[in-house]
Amino acid sequence: MPLKSQLHVMVVDDMSVSRGLIEQALDWAGINKVQYESNGERALARLVAAPVHLVISDYNMPGMDGISLLENLRMNKSTQRIGFILVTGTASRELVERGKTAGMNNFIAKPFTKEAMLRCIELVTGKLT
Repeated sequence: MPLKSQLHVMVVDDMSVSRGLIEQALDWAGINKVQYESNGERALARLVAAPVHLVISDYNMPGMDGISLLENLRMNKSTQRIGFILVTGTASRELVERGKTAGMNNFIAKPFTKEAMLRCIELVTGKLT
């Protein structure tokens, strides 16, 4: 059974258009066990209660940003091993370093193609097919 049919993903983004673009890329890649949250606080609560394999999170969100979500996931025993991809429109060296220090597995800059998103995911999970 290919990995893509077993992979559970959560997408966290406060912008519906951005969530939709990620959803299209995941659908194109054949990843269909996906749940969505529009903010870091709700995502964290859901992930602690029921961890997934991979989180794809926007950086710039009100309240808890993507790096803060990552830091909270890494501090919790039940979520510390979840794969984490940060999506950002401002992939500065400083931001990438903060993400790496917090335990980010990969990042992707906006705008991205569905092929780039698939490559980004496979660098974290291994080949999906």
